[in-house]
Amino acid sequence: MRITILPGDGIGPEVTAEALRVIRSISDVGKIDLEYTFEEIGGSAIRNSGVPLPSETLDSCLRSDAVLLGSVGDPEFDSLPPSERPEAGLLSLRKALGGYANLRPAKAFNALIDSSPLRKEILAGTDLLIVRELLGGLYFGYPRQITSDEAINTMRYNGKEIERCARIAFESAKKRRKKVTSVDKANVLEVSQLWRASVSRLAREEFPEIELEHMYVDACAMHLVTNPSRFDVILTENLFGDILSDESAVLTGSLGTLASATIGGKVGLFEPVHGSAPDIAGKNIANPIGAIESAAMMFRYAFSNSAAADAIEQAINEVLNEGLRTVDIAAGASAISTTEMGQAIAERCGVIYSNKRPVAAKA
Repeated sequence: MRITILPGDGIGPEVTAEALRVIRSISDVGKIDLEYTFEEIGGSAIRNSGVPLPSETLDSCLRSDAVLLGSVGDPEFDSLPPSERPEAGLLSLRKALGGYANLRPAKAFNALIDSSPLRKEILAGTDLLIVRELLGGLYFGYPRQITSDEAINTMRYNGKEIERCARIAFESAKKRRKKVTSVDKANVLEVSQLWRASVSRLAREEFPEIELEHMYVDACAMHLVTNPSRFDVILTENLFGDILSDESAVLTGSLGTLASATIGGKVGLFEPVHGSAPDIAGKNIANPIGAIESAAMMFRYAFSNSAAADAIEQAINEVLNEGLRTVDIAAGASAISTTEMGQAIAERCGVIYSNKRPVAAKA
């Protein structure tokens, strides 16, 4: 299996190095044959190649089985036109890979429950997955235009676009608690009415074992902060998913612990939710857990190796339960470095995987 590693900008190289350390601990124990290729994207690519997404980077990604990304963004290039900035490289990569479903888990670690802005009795037990449709809806619909006193955007979906994303949500729910909450605004939007009808038909015909509920987006936003543990898998369209996934990111108390996966296209893209954080880059204090969780998602969704993903997630839990903290989650207590956190998780997940892996583990 081939992985293209894109360390990117800011803290990206630091957290990616720790994710790679964890990946190697799994592959060494499981005798998994993985090939790594390192390429540039974003600001680092602009410095060396003049463009945010060099052709050799894109070619490598398209030839790979998975892409692991650190972060993209550098204020050094804020004066450039939008199409030439580091972020343009990431947008172009996502488009080329063709992933139409973005998966954003939000899980309350018991050890970090006091870090959340929510009361612990509200947050306890929260373990949800947002599946956001990524290539349709208001962001991509036409016609769109702006004049001096009028602007037009079009929200547009067809049944195929809805069903292919919904299928990923239902398949994910089969491996979790078998519940999908489909979020829309069907009381006022025709697009949402088609969304609701398409999701209901798919559930009835292909996933009768999954509990399906429909919820308006405003109600979902409220329940995310008043009763988040009621959710298992949340399925929604592009605009609503953009907002709700950012809301869910606040629940855990630190962006540094959150991962994401973009799947459904030619190659899956796996990246932490946090940005490049240039203010702390190079200080060895960034939280690598989001990048390491992204590696777990890579094993789960790109390589169909749930045993490896489970081992990584268990290792993170155990390390946190033992009190190890990077500065963002230390809450005034003593903190360890990025490297130390990565090393602790890598050592632990190697032991866990050696005990739990299948006899013939394959990526």
